[in-house]
Amino acid sequence: MSQSSTTASQEDMRHHKVPLGWRDQCSALLIPLNICRKEKYYLPWECEHERHTYEKCQYDDYVRRMKELSKIKQAQSDEAAQ
Repeated sequence: MSQSSTTASQEDMRHHKVPLGWRDQCSALLIPLNICRKEKYYLPWECEHERHTYEKCQYDDYVRRMKELSKIKQAQSDEAAQ
């Protein structure tokens, strides 16, 4: 499995204490977001760019997974129809 530019290494995630549930395709964007949040005391108007970038990555990953699921379901229904 190759890592994309938005996926952090296991060592980076361990070093930055990223919880297991958040270690996904966008983990490399979560690390700077969490660092910014801690430095800025979680003020909601701070770190907007980092948060937007991370949320966009999460959304794009969701859309990609839904497209894959749609293709699998379509293939299964085509197979069942034959």
